[in-house]
Amino acid sequence: MKAKRMLALGLAAIACASMLAGCGGAGEPADTESTSASGGGVYAFVAKDVQNPYMQKVYEGFEKACGEIGAEPLYKGPEAATPEKQIEIINQLIAQGVSGIAIAANDADALQPALVEAMDAGIQVISLDSAVNPASRKVHIEQADPEKIGRGLIQAAYDMVGGEGGIAILSATAQATNQNLWISWMQKELDENPDKYAKTPLVKIAYGDDDPTKSTSETQALLTDPSIKVIIAPTTVGMLAAGKVLQDKQSDVLLTGLGLPSEMAPFIEDGTCPWMYLWNPVDIGYLAGYTMDSLVKGDVDGTTGQTFTAGDLGEKSVTDAADGGTQVMLGDPFKFDPDNIAEWKEVY
Repeated sequence: MKAKRMLALGLAAIACASMLAGCGGAGEPADTESTSASGGGVYAFVAKDVQNPYMQKVYEGFEKACGEIGAEPLYKGPEAATPEKQIEIINQLIAQGVSGIAIAANDADALQPALVEAMDAGIQVISLDSAVNPASRKVHIEQADPEKIGRGLIQAAYDMVGGEGGIAILSATAQATNQNLWISWMQKELDENPDKYAKTPLVKIAYGDDDPTKSTSETQALLTDPSIKVIIAPTTVGMLAAGKVLQDKQSDVLLTGLGLPSEMAPFIEDGTCPWMYLWNPVDIGYLAGYTMDSLVKGDVDGTTGQTFTAGDLGEKSVTDAADGGTQVMLGDPFKFDPDNIAEWKEVY
């Protein structure tokens, strides 16, 4: 399983709409006591939205780590991907007195007052997938190098259209920190290589808000512009929605981005998406669980240079993050294409 857990980079880049079972619900937290520095207790995972299948796969890994550690996992998330609803959940978790909160942020800054209050109450706070600002966390779990992701996705789009054709981006929310960081690197790749990308301009950035219905309508709107020849969707929800639209319309517009192999296999197999990227979302949650435990136990405090053992993932290090805080990096993303999708669609 290590071979499938430690995914290797196939090119240089990459982040779904059917329910995945066995990942808990969004009800009120149970009344559970917090813990001491010996570790254990309740470790809460707050998703961007409770029914997001990518978030559910992340929680699957978080739950597995908690089982190995001896902590009680708790899955929470709003019905819609808004910071206001995440704040309500954070306040519930503070009142409950959980030991730790791992959150995939819907807004980098809006959650700060609630998360600072949590840390002041002795709760360990980390972010994952989409970071909160450094003042709102002890450390962030970074799935892969943002520069590799952003530049790699633009390079993939360029290769797919042979250097001729406009590029559109279908992102999640306008406030999503991970999406915005990847998009900034996409724009740098374009700006720093004007001759190469002279005939592959970035035409439009659209936001589907990680909602299947809105992502579908935004994709349909993009197709009204004949200059757009390839869509980059750095969000699994957007990837699936865009793939369905392109397939249904039998469009010549191509698709790449970050998708779950189990969901995107039909679109890779029929050529709608020649190739795409992703990391193992289960591993992100698994790493978050072990990072949380190391903070609760006092083995680390989020300072650069510290190391800890993250179960099957081995030794991990705390490093400097681009936003001025610290992070723990999972590793490189993996390229999914017609040669390997049949194997990986059975994995996640």
